[in-house]
Amino acid sequence: MKIRKALIKDVKTIHKLINDFAKKGEMLPRSLNEIYENLRDFYLVEENNEIKGVCALHILWEDLAEIRSLVVKKEDQNRGIGSLLVKKCLREAGILGVKSVFVLTYIPQFFKKLGFREIDKTKLPQKIWGDCIKCPKFPECDETALIYKFKE
Repeated sequence: MKIRKALIKDVKTIHKLINDFAKKGEMLPRSLNEIYENLRDFYLVEENNEIKGVCALHILWEDLAEIRSLVVKKEDQNRGIGSLLVKKCLREAGILGVKSVFVLTYIPQFFKKLGFREIDKTKLPQKIWGDCIKCPKFPECDETALIYKFKE
């Protein structure tokens, strides 16, 4: 298994992975355009030339970033791929000087194991008026907000 930044050639596979999970209501869908525009945000795990999982680190403000679009193929879950992707994104956030990284998720226990703690969604104004406004569940969001704060 290797982790790497996503390339143009990966966009259609990333799009399919994300939207397969989105169809089940497990995450927000992403358009091809959104993935192309944010391609530099994405990391992926590849094994035997096959993409097993993807995750993006999206910078929102000088002190805030979001981990988004974390998806691991069903048959490859519970192999540490999701943790590997999140840790890679956190390392990049730390290098960039971001103070906090948040996530909105249906699986808070996964992120808690990686050092995230639960917070009130109202503490995330940039996020609420960004992607959330496009969500069919807005304003009745049923995801859990968690945050990872870097030590100063």
